[in-house]
Amino acid sequence: MRNFSALIDGLVFMPARNGKIRLLADFFATTPDPDRGWALAALTESLVFHEAKPAAIRQLVATRVDPELFALSYDYVGDLAETVALIWPERPERANSLPPSMTEVVETLRAAKRGQVMGLVEGWLDTLDSSGRFALLKLITGSLRVGVSARLAKTALAEWGKVDLGDLEECWHGLTPPYADLFAWLEGKSDRPAAGKGAGFRPLMLSHPLEEEDMAGLDPADYAAEWKWDGIRVQLAARGGERRVYSRTGDDVSGAFPDIADHMTFDAVLDGELLVARDEGAIAPFNDLQQRLNRKTVTAAMLKEFPAWVRLYDILFDGEEDLRGLPFTERRARLERWHDAVRPRRMDLSPLVPFEGWEALKGLREGSRENSIEGLMLKRKDSVYVAGRPKGPWFKWKRGALTLDTVLMYAQRGHGKRSSYYSDFTFGVWRGGELVPVGKAYFGFTDAELVELDRWVRNRTTRRYGPVREVEPGLVLEVAFDSVHPSNRHKSGLAMRFPRVHRIRWDKPAAEADRLETLQAMVVG
Repeated sequence: MRNFSALIDGLVFMPARNGKIRLLADFFATTPDPDRGWALAALTESLVFHEAKPAAIRQLVATRVDPELFALSYDYVGDLAETVALIWPERPERANSLPPSMTEVVETLRAAKRGQVMGLVEGWLDTLDSSGRFALLKLITGSLRVGVSARLAKTALAEWGKVDLGDLEECWHGLTPPYADLFAWLEGKSDRPAAGKGAGFRPLMLSHPLEEEDMAGLDPADYAAEWKWDGIRVQLAARGGERRVYSRTGDDVSGAFPDIADHMTFDAVLDGELLVARDEGAIAPFNDLQQRLNRKTVTAAMLKEFPAWVRLYDILFDGEEDLRGLPFTERRARLERWHDAVRPRRMDLSPLVPFEGWEALKGLREGSRENSIEGLMLKRKDSVYVAGRPKGPWFKWKRGALTLDTVLMYAQRGHGKRSSYYSDFTFGVWRGGELVPVGKAYFGFTDAELVELDRWVRNRTTRRYGPVREVEPGLVLEVAFDSVHPSNRHKSGLAMRFPRVHRIRWDKPAAEADRLETLQAMVVG
């Protein structure tokens, strides 16, 4: 556990994405099998111990610590694992006992009966220091929350092993912990594990924001246009008898969208936009979709009130045939023929938008807001489907200039009826590799969203400055604002006028938030 606890400590206090990647790569390089494989499983949420519930942890600590003292401490600290790690009374007679390895913890818990689990945890807590206790509790409860997504862990693996991230992603879903075959490949000891024929995730092709200077050098005849719908990007993979709905980062969200997964009775891999739609395709506002996001399961009432829909953009596989190497126009024709033949329920095609020139397209874009459309996409007609964000083939041209994807940095409790919640949020954008604050908002979200935001802040606090909590850079807030002005009160030198939270981007990685240069281009005067 020593290597793992050092890694967790390092990740908690490392705000920079590249810094986290370095920590992960060093850990994978210096930690032996199978410990590093079990750690990878924990980081990618592939390791679950059903009997180690937070309630059981609270009951255990109550046998060793005064319950009132623990309750007060937990309220102040706000994180169960951190509270227990700090307050746990050490036993001098166990000071020289060897702490367990990752493998010992995993294999012992997997073999243990329900009534044995907390006894094992108690013994391990007695042999560990506070950092080790913190890492152990995070591991067994499955709530690491150290600012590392599954995508970031895979990125670190790919960089350390000097392999293509897309190649790693394609074989990932055929692997099982502790990933001996994967590490053998990354160390050059064997070939890449087989990708298999199942419903694994294929990395998505992404776009770049369209700038005025870009448009001047583009020939409109080379591009097809389609609407950029106001939902979240998903991949539908139905192959080999498996059905999966993936987010843009490769997270399996099938359990939250059974109304889509249950209708995937075809054999194909599709790219599209997840929306809420009623009356056979009438798109609802993004706020309706937000009621379905960030959930592992969904109730029957919610399925009825907020029915999911997918508007299809592209087709990657048709049966066994890989179509990603075909030009966009040919893939689009294949998608249309596939849709006509299959007629999948709760799905339709995103229509192409005919246009005769950039000015005509600009007029269409300006009228998109009223129709729950985020803007336009431009795709080169000859573009093949490649993973990542190549410059040139695809552009996104969002509606309205004054919205920005920012990253939550600090939170403070509100006043009056909001005094129990963290409801005042400071957010920032990227300047190089660091986040710099650009504004503060305390409205634009519902009461239900406030509860979720408050929980997010409490679970991901990294530092405390009196009443202010600094959080890990992991939550993207799309902020709407009226204008931007120079300001000497912010480290960024800029401030927004009347900022408000437009929507919470639970699905978007913090690394993909906007940069300071984008905001500077909006400065008044």
